[in-house]
Amino acid sequence: MIQLLIQVALTLLVVLLLMWGLARVIRRPLGIRGNESLSVLGSQQVGRGAAVAVVRVADRALVIGITDTQVSLLVEHDLEAFVTEPEEEHIPVDLEGSELPGRHPAAAGGRLDGSVLSPRTWMSAVDSLRERTARPERTARR
Repeated sequence: MIQLLIQVALTLLVVLLLMWGLARVIRRPLGIRGNESLSVLGSQQVGRGAAVAVVRVADRALVIGITDTQVSLLVEHDLEAFVTEPEEEHIPVDLEGSELPGRHPAAAGGRLDGSVLSPRTWMSAVDSLRERTARPERTARR
């Protein structure tokens, strides 16, 4: 019985290792390595089978048109026109008024914030339901 369990565990381990290896191979094709001087800065779909993309090649930005049958160079431009440094987000706060800013200050950015998987989302939903179902306190009877 124990020998059978060991065989099953080893077989499962081999299968999981094979799946992991295949996933790594599929993510990055063999022989092609990432190149820092070539990257896609952004793209926008403009029609059913057409898109426009900005590609960084060394220190130049190429705006290319992409269709189902071809790729065309639209314009070549300096890279600085397309690469911008992220600006800090400033939330205006009215200290005199009672309104909160557009986003709650405690909403610190996280990878899951705003998604169904975020614990904060679930806590907010439970708090909202509690507020709706809480019975108001009865005032003194007349």
